Amino acid sequence: MSQRIYFRVHGTVQGVNFRYFTQKKATEAGITGWVEGEAQGSPDALKQFLKDIDRGPTHARVVQLDKEDREVKEGEAKFEVRA
Repeated sequence: MSQRIYFRVHGTVQGVNFRYFTQKKATEAGITGWVEGEAQGSPDALKQFLKDIDRGPTHARVVQLDKEDREVKEGEAKFEVRA
């Protein structure tokens, strides 16, 4: 069963490779969606994904992570970095 969330990360996340870190963690967990936007996958995969992005890459400093549930989307195949 899939679940979809909207997420937004606050803190030092610009210029520290955060978007690509997030994409890597999503892909490893089998999550689809897009960076600083939405993620979809199993509840367990999303739980781990949120833990990973709350830590962020080495030079990031996450101070807040917001999330809210969204409607599941069919046919999404990957997790994208959008500008």
